[in-house]
Amino acid sequence: MTQTPPSVPPETAARNRAAHQFIAALPHCAALSMQVEEVAAGVAVISMPWSPDLVGDPATGVIHGGAISALMDTCGGAAVLCHPTAPLSTATMDLRIDYMRAANPRQRITARATCHHVTRSVAFVRAEAFDEDGEGPVAVANGAFTLDRGASA
Repeated sequence: MTQTPPSVPPETAARNRAAHQFIAALPHCAALSMQVEEVAAGVAVISMPWSPDLVGDPATGVIHGGAISALMDTCGGAAVLCHPTAPLSTATMDLRIDYMRAANPRQRITARATCHHVTRSVAFVRAEAFDEDGEGPVAVANGAFTLDRGASA
């Protein structure tokens, strides 16, 4: 059992645990080799490496939009779970993704999501996905996620 170093505040340790447990609980995250890069209050950064198994167009080697969609959706859910209101669980209600350009082949895709507004039962998220060259986003997203705060909320 690993212990959190004493310099890490308990709320930061709890957010880290929530994000890593969320990723570990979803089989598609392992299939897509998603990795938590960073978490903060209402923010998650998750990356996914390029893989030939994820290519949507063999002629160009460009990663399929569905894989990017899964990354952005997962990152949005992780941002909700890392929000200071500490929901127990979440599910996607609505997710709109605008694909801005094709990702460069053979480059890791990184999504950053921010939970920017929370009501009693819904959290609203904005996200962007970038490849390694960082020349503008590959995709941007806006989503709404349910909040389960348990019986005590």
